[in-house]
Amino acid sequence: MSERVPPFIVAIPARFGSTRLPGKPLRLIDGVPMVVRVAHRALQAGATDVVVATDDERIVQALDGQGVRVCMTRADHASGSDRLAEVVAHYGWPDDAIVVNLQGDEPFAPAAGIREVARALAEDDAPMATLATPIESAHELFDPNAVKLVRAANGRALYFSRSPLPWARDAFAIDRDRLPADVPFLRHIGIYAYRAGFLHRYTSLSRTPLEHAESLEQLRVMEHGFPIAVRLTPEPFPPGIDTEADLIRAEQWLASQG
Repeated sequence: MSERVPPFIVAIPARFGSTRLPGKPLRLIDGVPMVVRVAHRALQAGATDVVVATDDERIVQALDGQGVRVCMTRADHASGSDRLAEVVAHYGWPDDAIVVNLQGDEPFAPAAGIREVARALAEDDAPMATLATPIESAHELFDPNAVKLVRAANGRALYFSRSPLPWARDAFAIDRDRLPADVPFLRHIGIYAYRAGFLHRYTSLSRTPLEHAESLEQLRVMEHGFPIAVRLTPEPFPPGIDTEADLIRAEQWLASQG
């Protein structure tokens, strides 16, 4: 039986300026600009519409003829979510439209994962959804760059943190080099689906203490009382690209896929 996927839009924020990797959306991976690869992933996932939200004409030119729309947005947005809210307003998408926020530095995001986050939102009345994957090593659990989360029995997020979560008290009192069995350690994958109407609400929410403390924007949503649905990704997400070293690893990963 084929998987049932609701209609969804993919919006890709692609800002030209990047502190760690200047001109990131246009950096080449095996001769193809990164943002073009991301757009192709969105098309492969079966999105009804794919829109790249950018602030730079060079990105517009790179996407010419690629089968996606490009929306020029303001250059002063504080986050990708703010940029997408401008896109929603520009196109007048209905409040119940499902909008998947696919980061512009995820050129190898699996199509199945993009579809799954859209389905997670469609099957829940939460205004926002995201994905997670099991953590397989203690090193990953204790790495503050790997965002952890815990979720309730109904599949909604309870908390996101850079700290180890949950804390297996008795097991870690003895050994912190191995993960105890039967503890649901999960790493967050930074792909989101929103109902279009909520994007307007989200960008008007004030920043919150936990968001400041953890430097995690999704905590703003939870601190203001809105639930986030969480599903496990059906396929692994290769790491995103933030640095020159990541770019080299991406070329190597692509070559290894034959």
